[in-house]
Amino acid sequence: MSALIQSFSSLSLSSRSLRGDARVASPSAMPMKKRTAVVTEAKKKWEKQALNQNGKPLRVKMHVKTNDKVIVIAGADKGKVTEVVEVFTKNGQILCKDVNIKTKHVKPRNEGESGSIIQREFPIHHSNVMHYSAAEKKRSRVGKKMEGDKKVRVLKATGEVLAN
Repeated sequence: MSALIQSFSSLSLSSRSLRGDARVASPSAMPMKKRTAVVTEAKKKWEKQALNQNGKPLRVKMHVKTNDKVIVIAGADKGKVTEVVEVFTKNGQILCKDVNIKTKHVKPRNEGESGSIIQREFPIHHSNVMHYSAAEKKRSRVGKKMEGDKKVRVLKATGEVLAN
């Protein structure tokens, strides 16, 4: 604070400062704060997907598969029990039945055809759902264990085996 007061006290609008012979504090004399910038990279639709060594897109590892019974744990549809319809491993999103329904205005494609307004399910991020046990009405994380010579997915809270 004192350094700031001193720097302001050296500035004045006297006749001497207008002539140009006023003393100005050197940059080395003033303490400089180190600024650290946080760089966040937003992925645009037109940007290229990250590729692996084979030239194929990198895939996101997900804890859900198609036809899994899940409960939505975040968002507008929180608490809704649903089923996974489709999994998008390129961007880590999933399409669930009757979740994240949005109204879409569709333009007419051909001449003489009229436009329409449809309601459609849109994908949500896989981290916003958890597996759900319908038998015990409990949500759970997923673990893996060996059953005989096969590795199976198991609900941690209930011990229920998930179908692969």
